[in-house]
Amino acid sequence: MSKIFREYKNLDLKKIAAEIYQFWKKNNIFQKSFQSRNISEKKVSTYILYEGPPSLNGSPGLHHMVARTIKDIFCRYHTIKGKKVIRKAGWDTHGLPIELNVEKKMGITKNDVGKNISIEEYNRICKSFVNESMKEWIKFTNKIGYWLDMRNPFITYNPKYIESVWWLIKTFYRKKILYKDYTIQPYSPAAGTGLSHHELNMPGTYKEVKQIAPTLKFKAKKETLPKEIRNFLGDIYFLSWTTTPWTLPSNTALAIGSNIDYLLVKIYNPYTFLKENIILAERLIHKVLSPKKFYHVSNNSEFNHIKIKKNRFPYFIEYQFKGNELIQSRYEQLLPWFKPHQEEEKAFRVIEGDYVNAIEGTGIVHVAPTFGIEDLKIAREHNIPSLLVLNQEKKLVPLVDMQGRFLKNFPHGFGGKYVKKDFDSKKNKKQVSVDQEIVSFLEKEKKVFQVEMYAHFYPHCWRTEKPILYYPLDSWFINTTQIKNKMILLNKRVNWYPKFIGKKRFESWLENVKNWNLSRSRYWGTPLPIWRTKDGKEEIVIGSIQELFIEIQKSIEHGFMQNIPWKNFTPGDMKDENYEKIDLHKHFLDKVILVSSQGEPMNREPDLIDVWFDSGAMPYAQFHYPFENKNFIDKNFFFPADFIAEGIDQTRGWFFTLHVISSILFNSKAYKNVISTGLVLDEKGHKMSKSKGNAINPFNLIEDYGPDAIRWYIVFNSEPWDNLKFNIKEIHTGVNKFFGTLYNIYSFFVLYANIDGFSYKEEDCYSEHNTELDFWILSELNTMIKIVDEHYSNYNPTKAARFIFSFVLDKLSNWYVRLCRRRFWKEKYTKSKISAYQILYKCLITVAKLISPITPFFSERLYMDLNSVTKKENFESIHLADFPVYNSNFINKEFEERMELVQKITAMAFSVRKKNGIKIRQPLQKLLVLVHDPKIRFGLQKISEILKQEINVKEIEYPDSSKSLELKKRIQPNYRSLGPRFGNKTQKISEIIKRFTQEEIQEIEIKKKYVFFLQGEKVVLFLKDVKITTEIIKNWSILFDNELTIALDLRVTNFLWEEGFIRGLVRDIQKLRKKCNYKVVEKILIYINVIQKIKSLIQKHKDYICQETLAVDLLLEEDIEKKGIMVNFEEYSIYILIRKVENI
Repeated sequence: MSKIFREYKNLDLKKIAAEIYQFWKKNNIFQKSFQSRNISEKKVSTYILYEGPPSLNGSPGLHHMVARTIKDIFCRYHTIKGKKVIRKAGWDTHGLPIELNVEKKMGITKNDVGKNISIEEYNRICKSFVNESMKEWIKFTNKIGYWLDMRNPFITYNPKYIESVWWLIKTFYRKKILYKDYTIQPYSPAAGTGLSHHELNMPGTYKEVKQIAPTLKFKAKKETLPKEIRNFLGDIYFLSWTTTPWTLPSNTALAIGSNIDYLLVKIYNPYTFLKENIILAERLIHKVLSPKKFYHVSNNSEFNHIKIKKNRFPYFIEYQFKGNELIQSRYEQLLPWFKPHQEEEKAFRVIEGDYVNAIEGTGIVHVAPTFGIEDLKIAREHNIPSLLVLNQEKKLVPLVDMQGRFLKNFPHGFGGKYVKKDFDSKKNKKQVSVDQEIVSFLEKEKKVFQVEMYAHFYPHCWRTEKPILYYPLDSWFINTTQIKNKMILLNKRVNWYPKFIGKKRFESWLENVKNWNLSRSRYWGTPLPIWRTKDGKEEIVIGSIQELFIEIQKSIEHGFMQNIPWKNFTPGDMKDENYEKIDLHKHFLDKVILVSSQGEPMNREPDLIDVWFDSGAMPYAQFHYPFENKNFIDKNFFFPADFIAEGIDQTRGWFFTLHVISSILFNSKAYKNVISTGLVLDEKGHKMSKSKGNAINPFNLIEDYGPDAIRWYIVFNSEPWDNLKFNIKEIHTGVNKFFGTLYNIYSFFVLYANIDGFSYKEEDCYSEHNTELDFWILSELNTMIKIVDEHYSNYNPTKAARFIFSFVLDKLSNWYVRLCRRRFWKEKYTKSKISAYQILYKCLITVAKLISPITPFFSERLYMDLNSVTKKENFESIHLADFPVYNSNFINKEFEERMELVQKITAMAFSVRKKNGIKIRQPLQKLLVLVHDPKIRFGLQKISEILKQEINVKEIEYPDSSKSLELKKRIQPNYRSLGPRFGNKTQKISEIIKRFTQEEIQEIEIKKKYVFFLQGEKVVLFLKDVKITTEIIKNWSILFDNELTIALDLRVTNFLWEEGFIRGLVRDIQKLRKKCNYKVVEKILIYINVIQKIKSLIQKHKDYICQETLAVDLLLEEDIEKKGIMVNFEEYSIYILIRKVENI
């Protein structure tokens, strides 16, 4: 007996995934996917994926499943397209996210490290944490079916990886693109480290805040003002507006625009009701002096004699001048609590600022060089000192410490207060902000002109979600502005999906690139391999462990070190076992003291390297380049990547750092194709996050639905770059619609194949014994292969999935299988039946291969269940097989268009039936189909039997005109279309249209246009310019759709009614068989109880009923009401009972 196909009681995607995972694991299928593609064969090429290493700072989220699914799809696709796909797993094990999680777990802060816990112990805990997290990620990766080389991953804490990063740093230093500078940088007090500008521009970092924004009075030193205004009576004040009152103690200058017009205005102060003089920009006078509160008077005398009301105040414009006249004027320090330690005499001056405008504020900008990027820049240009003071260690420091607090020696109770409430872990809701306290203090000092609340967007730390400060830091930078043009040019050679992300978002980011701050004041990460003398006059950058050992040996000779910390490590030995003997983290490196050329000690720069540099270095560091595998990069074996894909936030992160490093290192792009995946939103369109409580645990989803259902849902519902509104209910729908349909087709196939003993042992015979339906499905199958292949190759899995879905549901299931059911069931094992089996098998095995990149588990199960019986292919796994190749000889667009028309006619006929309340199972006599094109009409006549069967009619006729159909058509002008085209001629043209004859109506239907002349001008009408309707004919129902008209005879004769009744009865008996779980080959006995009129009808068609239902007999009995099932047909109730007949 031939082997039979496996049958299932139900579809269980979770069980399938578990079975297939074990099969892959036991048989090393992933490893074999490398071995089966031998690069030495000239036909085989490589396809390189760079894995964006996930940060091991916690459990994976649903958004990780999205990106990992997309990456896996194209790796699997290119594997079965014959390429050797290289995809090393990678783990990002360093950085702030991990440290913050560890600190939260331990209940400590950064300040405890080095005091209450040693750096060595802290780093040991961090390493232990990421190793545990790695296990969860590996489990997750396996569960979702993401194939990566996890036996040989790159791990960023490994010494080999760190050594490659060091080599890159030294290379950049040699290229003079690495430098150190004391500048204002984004700084996160909550995280205790500086941030790069690309971190500051991650999605969601700018949050709207409402802050107190005072307009302040800086008292001018009158003797320094322009001569024209020195002698004006009363004090003169510069008005300046700020949203950061906490920076006011650090003010050392005011900036104005040299070409801006300014005014000296006499006014009554709204707080004190006293006269005073203020300076502000002319264009901003009505913004500052709101007409609701202030009003203008035209002369000084009027101003002096006005009686002041509490709600409105007069002002008088005394003098107008250009900003350049105010430059070098001086003013009294607003908050004279501290003085600049150096060059105090140069402070508190009015200087020119080219960034100052007259759009917002007062046109005069408060400058605090220690807390603003532009502030420090302009201060340096004009020799304005920063307000730095000496601390206890005699070091110059700003007035705010690294925790975001004012120095402890601040007067008036401000000492030790956090400049932002968010930095204070012990804050309460009622706590007043420092900004408000400073404004209140200044109000008492009568130095505030007015106060408002101002809403604006302020940057926050991407990890702590707390505000950043712009803070003075000594940092190492990569001079990315130097290579800006190169990076923009190289980006144009990258294929971005979607294009606008690369062209608009990424290129715009490169256009405005800032130098990359590499320094991070943390503990767990790659240490900067830079040693400097105390005076900073000499420095050395270490590019390898061997180089470090050489320098340590020199230091030992000078007595700065006793020995090399890693005694058992052998430089030059590249074995992994050797590298396990060395640790290159901060707690070891900080103990290393090197020696300068002048014999001075050199200490390591204490900072770590930005973790984004770690991940951006992975193309090289994953292979320990250039110390090993040099050809991998130099010969472009594994560089650049063919493909990368991560979330859209990585345009400011990993995509950027990869691009920067490769641009500097090799003047090359790092990747050829990139998909930027969209956000995962909840069903209401809100971004998912744990803090909002709307995040979905991917492990729970996998447990509930299986990985394939989720993968299919992710790909099918939105293109990879679009945001995905995640709705769990739709996963269930997808399982039923797609997987359920495919499972049902398979079940149908194996049910009859096992009965007939079909195992594809016969030669292919589907070309010589094909029906029109067979030719059509083979054409559609090969068209699908061609189009799906194009979609995959163009990085659009969504279009591929949707095309496959349409084929499976609309063509294979709802059309081919349904129309072939009788062929499988009733026919003997003829060549025609074998042909049908072969075609359906071909469709199933092809669909399995086409969906295998998206649904790797289910497709594997389907392939194995089919191929294990037929042995048509020698592949152990579908993922070792070859992608289907379409056969152009089978593609026939005429067949496809003809069947599409048949489906359209069927849908129209069903619509007519529904409108007239006639069920599809009720046969009707005749359908008329009016098609003007004789070629289409001839094609339809060839497949009339399919139309008859589908529409359930006895006859179909194809008249060539509405006249022969005896239809009368009416035509009306479509004014919406005519009006815009013909304007004032519309009315005359409409009158002509209304007079069209039946022949003219038919002409515009056939030709899709009609030409005539109006007053000597040519007029061309199109089908859209008119509305055509058909008059109703008695007993017929007519439906018109563009060039197609059908007419259905609605008369139901007794003969037709009887046939419909018997067919309905047969259908009900078949349903009952299925409900009783009878096999399709099992014989039954039928018992029926019904009124006499129907009994005679059943008796008349007894043989037909028995033949259709595999019944050995049909008995009309009266005592089965209690045992039988009642069914209704129109006004008749029928009781049916069936019994399986044994031993027949």
